[in-house]
Amino acid sequence: MSQTTTFGVDGMTCGHCVQHVTTELEAIPGVTGVEIDLAVGGSSRVTVTSDAPLSDEAVAAAVDEAGYAVTPRRSLL
Repeated sequence: MSQTTTFGVDGMTCGHCVQHVTTELEAIPGVTGVEIDLAVGGSSRVTVTSDAPLSDEAVAAAVDEAGYAVTPRRSLL
């Protein structure tokens, strides 16, 4: 059964940024899809679909590897 996780990412400004984050997130084992709603100058909404629950650490590390930061929230840090 698929799991969906939605979170915010700060700092993305263009399609190139979106591609970097998408590539890093798709490299996480179990990820089957990534959708990003780009919000220039704000926090972009990122939705990740996976075969199993994703750890917050894995998501944050992938976004960091792409050069961006997960928007702080209680359940994802």
